[in-house]
Amino acid sequence: MATREKDRSTEAPGSRKPGGARAAKGEQTRARLIAAARTLLAGDTAGRFTTRNVAALCGVSHGMCHYHFQDRTDLIVAVIEDIRPEWIAPLEEAVDGPGAFADRAERVIGLLTRPESPDLAHLHSALHWLALNDERVRVSLEAEYGRWRSCFVRLFGVLADERPGGLDPRPLGEAFAAAVDGLAAVASLGSAVDAGAVLRTLMASLSADRA
Repeated sequence: MATREKDRSTEAPGSRKPGGARAAKGEQTRARLIAAARTLLAGDTAGRFTTRNVAALCGVSHGMCHYHFQDRTDLIVAVIEDIRPEWIAPLEEAVDGPGAFADRAERVIGLLTRPESPDLAHLHSALHWLALNDERVRVSLEAEYGRWRSCFVRLFGVLADERPGGLDPRPLGEAFAAAVDGLAAVASLGSAVDAGAVLRTLMASLSADRA
């Protein structure tokens, strides 16, 4: 046993690198496939989205794509997870950061009134369309939206902590989330709406002290 330990301790530095390098290359290939999938979904080809098209855009074999992703749905679900840092994580940071309810609410409204990137908007539209005909995509996307909506419930939970009296944050948070969703739908049609004014009015109404 001692001899084996000694052998391992004197192993040349970097002698195990090839395996690590292969793993790193595999992760890079997986990330490139997800990026290629995002490009296709954000474009005008979402209806013709296939693993073969993704592999071709990525410059790898079709078999390599299926080495990393079981099927087309598996790749779409990976895209759903990949965009989380771009729309859910910032909202979580705004809600869970320091400050009273008013401070957090202002951060949230500031975040929600920033223009969404065209690619992300197109991605969301494509994912909603795909979810209509793929149950696994629908379940995954609904889980992400559930996480997104829970941010607003937590925001009004801060208000409930500040204001004793049995305030229920869930319907308030869900109502605000529904309004944000509605504004996004209106904006996607090109309608001119002052989202900041609408959200501040709604926030003031929902958070008003009715005691």
